[in-house]
Amino acid sequence: MDPGAAMREHFLLDPGLVFLNHGSFGACPRAVVEAQRRWQDELEANPVDFLSRRSGQLLGHARQALARYLGAQAEHLAFVPNATTGVNIVAQSLALQPGDEVLGTNHEYGACDATFQWVCERRGAAYRKVDIPQPFEAASFVDRLMAKVTPRTRLIFLSHITSATALIFPVSDLCAAARARGVLTLIDGAHAPGHVPLNLQEMGADFYTGNGHKWMCGPKGSAFLHVRPEHHAHVQAPVVSWGHVAEGLQAHGDPSHAAVAALNRYTGADTLQRRLQWLGTRDVSAWLALPKAIAFQEAHDWPAVQARCHEAAVRAMHTLCRRWGLAPIARDQDFAQMVAVPLPPHLAPDLQQRLFEDSRIEIPVTQHEGRRLLRISVQGYTAAADVQALLDAPALAH
Repeated sequence: MDPGAAMREHFLLDPGLVFLNHGSFGACPRAVVEAQRRWQDELEANPVDFLSRRSGQLLGHARQALARYLGAQAEHLAFVPNATTGVNIVAQSLALQPGDEVLGTNHEYGACDATFQWVCERRGAAYRKVDIPQPFEAASFVDRLMAKVTPRTRLIFLSHITSATALIFPVSDLCAAARARGVLTLIDGAHAPGHVPLNLQEMGADFYTGNGHKWMCGPKGSAFLHVRPEHHAHVQAPVVSWGHVAEGLQAHGDPSHAAVAALNRYTGADTLQRRLQWLGTRDVSAWLALPKAIAFQEAHDWPAVQARCHEAAVRAMHTLCRRWGLAPIARDQDFAQMVAVPLPPHLAPDLQQRLFEDSRIEIPVTQHEGRRLLRISVQGYTAAADVQALLDAPALAH
């Protein structure tokens, strides 16, 4: 049996759908959905006990599992609902002054671009984007970016895997170069966890945020922010809540140790957790189910799955490029399980809608620098027949 077709039996996807858009919102294995629902049932059985007494310890266990998966220390991780929130937390915590600069690229995700434009405008800082041309040249990437660093540059912000163009940026080399220049780094790893190998301690980014709900196959609303320890005290949550109360009681030597201990049960006992873990009542089940997603991938030899999916994705890319007489935008090794294929101008402007309505193919058409790209995601559940359905789709004919 086709390994993709066999894997699909573990997922809840509509059997009549050709799903080649895992990169947008992911897709969850049945076992992970069931784990999340069990946590929700436990919460509803006694919400006060679950949230007030148990959630802090449970989140700690989930954070430990995530830390092992990411090559990180649990105390440097905080759960957030999505990577965009992680970017916002860092952006709004930076002590930017008038004249300071944040440096990015022209491949960044639109919502995060908007974040830095908004923050910089209000601080009198500048958000500058370096042009990274196509075809992409990984060997010159770091030098190209670092050449634009000035004495005013406070932060380099960039994607680990870009959204519209699906490129893997060499972020470890970039982080090392930036650290040597005394420049902070924030890496938007929305597409990276579960997609490419990660060791956040070795990478050395000052801040790294990633999604659990995309390539990790975790529940929607599961993501994390990793912060190097020297920056914990400078990170502020977008919502001020009980963690600040616990900090205040402890800082001022309040004799009511019982109050501090009670607050610590659900806010966490260190600065990063106190500020980010408890922002008010919310469903924590997505984070608690992340260890099940990790276990699912471990049980199915995910490195082998990733290799198989990469091969299928680049094979489809080359097939379409040959058909249209176009060159790929990067080398095979600059992509993982997601590729962006340049589209010829003669194809319908509503191509994404046509593929869905005519062929039941869910796949995005992205835009970059005025060029349309077909972004193909190949996940463990993608069968050879799914890719062939795309290649045979009437909307992609000559």
